[in-house]
Amino acid sequence: MLNQNVFLDNKTIFVTGAAGFVGANLVNELLKSLKGAHIIGIDNMNDYYDVSIKEYRLNEIEKLAEKSDCKWTFIKGNIADKELIDKIFADYKPAVVVNLAAQAGVRYSITNPGVYIESNLVGFYNILEACRNNPVEHLVYASSSSVYGSNKKIPYSTDDKVDNPVSLYAATKKSNELMAHSYSKLYNIPSTGLRFFTVYGPAGRPDMAYFGFTNKLLKGDTIEIFNFGNCKRDFTYVDDIVEGVRRIMQCAPEKATGEDGLPVPPYRVYNIGNSSPENLLDFVDILQQELISAGVLPEDYDFEAHKKLVPMQAGDVPVTYADTSALERDFGFKPSTSLREGLRRFAKWYKEFYLTEK
Repeated sequence: MLNQNVFLDNKTIFVTGAAGFVGANLVNELLKSLKGAHIIGIDNMNDYYDVSIKEYRLNEIEKLAEKSDCKWTFIKGNIADKELIDKIFADYKPAVVVNLAAQAGVRYSITNPGVYIESNLVGFYNILEACRNNPVEHLVYASSSSVYGSNKKIPYSTDDKVDNPVSLYAATKKSNELMAHSYSKLYNIPSTGLRFFTVYGPAGRPDMAYFGFTNKLLKGDTIEIFNFGNCKRDFTYVDDIVEGVRRIMQCAPEKATGEDGLPVPPYRVYNIGNSSPENLLDFVDILQQELISAGVLPEDYDFEAHKKLVPMQAGDVPVTYADTSALERDFGFKPSTSLREGLRRFAKWYKEFYLTEK
């Protein structure tokens, strides 16, 4: 177990992508668990998916902030705007930075590559430069399980080579790790990258399979299950992701000097995943059971008539499977929410958000 060396109470914490799925859940957790902290969030509120979900998340944060011992400040802006990022660092001097802002989605990166370069590369460069010029105790940033690309060896370990991305999205996330490593080496910035595995849960991203399937089933459309149902995904419930992030924030890699008199990069990377990949057909079966149970779909829904098995899509991989032994060793933590429990919570939220009279 690593010793805690970053104390978050009474600190200024900067969270990018604060209206995003993981970002908003992290901010909520920090508001609940910290004392006297100032949490600053930034998000550009783009319309890659339904903005009303981002507004809902922000509204939940605002309600929590009113009762919290912490201060909450939200800035609408883009991390690719260097002047804005520099101003935020100069004005607020954050001690801990959690970079969760990114253009997400594998398939979208095939049709809209430019936005990935802007957000995931230029934006992250701006964050690194700001951390260089305004030293921070810890920079934590989101990478992705997609960096493993078409690796055949499973489960995926952070010791594996990750030089074969199968999408531009994956390439930008691998680039983030390389950029962070170089800045850690050159400027002694303690940084930790987190490879998230298929995050899901209430108020998640509508472009994710479980959410898209639900929308289509409700409309009576047919859902397409890729690789003829032979894909496996390491679905990780959002609360487990947030718990992992919170623990890691408090343990920055130690600064050290090498034999050459230069800094040994204070740099680490972890997987955060459930370590139990689920077959897509089983996943869809559990999803429809929970949607029926929550009253989203009728009891007599003819599921078989709305399901189509199709070939693999470009940019996809057949299996994701996290080796989380390093996370367990260093933090005594392993994601544990079952897929059924997580999808049950999602189905209840979906019913409330979309199908209940406001």
